[in-house]
Amino acid sequence: MEYDFEEERIVEEIKEGNAKKILLQLPEGMKKEAFRIAGLIQKNTDGEVVVSGSSCWGGCDLAVDEAKKINADLLIHFGHAPFVRTDFPVLYVELYSKLDAVSLLDKNIDKLNMNRIGLVGSVQYIKQFEDLKKYLESKGKKVVIPKKKGFSAYNGHVVGCEYNSLKSVEDEIDGFLVIGNKFHSLGAALMCVDKDVYLLDEQSNNLELMNGERDKTIKQRAIAIDKVKRARKIGIVVDNKIGQYNMKTAEKLKNELETLDKEVIIIVVNEFNPGLMNFYDVDAFIDTACPRIAIEDYQRYGKPIINSREASVVVGKRSWEELLEKGLIGFA
Repeated sequence: MEYDFEEERIVEEIKEGNAKKILLQLPEGMKKEAFRIAGLIQKNTDGEVVVSGSSCWGGCDLAVDEAKKINADLLIHFGHAPFVRTDFPVLYVELYSKLDAVSLLDKNIDKLNMNRIGLVGSVQYIKQFEDLKKYLESKGKKVVIPKKKGFSAYNGHVVGCEYNSLKSVEDEIDGFLVIGNKFHSLGAALMCVDKDVYLLDEQSNNLELMNGERDKTIKQRAIAIDKVKRARKIGIVVDNKIGQYNMKTAEKLKNELETLDKEVIIIVVNEFNPGLMNFYDVDAFIDTACPRIAIEDYQRYGKPIINSREASVVVGKRSWEELLEKGLIGFA
């Protein structure tokens, strides 16, 4: 896969802002580009470049604290759209895909068994949405691009934790076509459990129906919620990341769980990882940070983990059926 790193814009922005020290933040799969980008900047500007080696999972994971600590003038964040507000200068490079999504869809169009389509995708494909819409309409399809909502920066844009825009068009469509990868398409499938969700996969160059993966994941989540219901000692995890910090949610859940005679502690972390298993006497965990950790990373942990929205079933605020109706992806 090739992406547009917008090198000319980066150089222009640095010169215009007269930035002298720049922190680069790249997602995990793009850290291999760090040397090239740093060299480009230092060759064409007066700026000194430092690269963040910390993990970067989304626009919620902005390295503002690192930038301030090294006295940087500018943070350049790659791969995501604006997500959180900050008083620190941030240049977002959204890494638009150079893949011709229309040509890829044309090769797979016979597999797309729906006529009224909700078109969504990751930020890398935002610029191709109108061409995709025109192509689908030329094939006799009705296409709806949901209006942006919540953390989405653009119409049709989905991020790992934000799919509320999909709910707003559910009644108008037969299902969704997601342009991007399995992460974003599974999120859409878990948000709209009664709709077909197809993935136009940038990795496999294939069109894939996500319903089977969704059904398997829903069973996993039902089992996890049941285990947390039966747990005696529960750890509620709060992540310090700028876009994931939810202490108020944690404190509210703690009070609600204690009324059910649960023993509860709040655990603050810089990153949610299997090191939590060192809390040997904790029976189960509730993740108040990214709601996808409990889903995608469930097998990495030896104890049940649920997100804060799923916890609403544990404390009796929603039934399992109501959770499915609202969607499994989101916050309490």
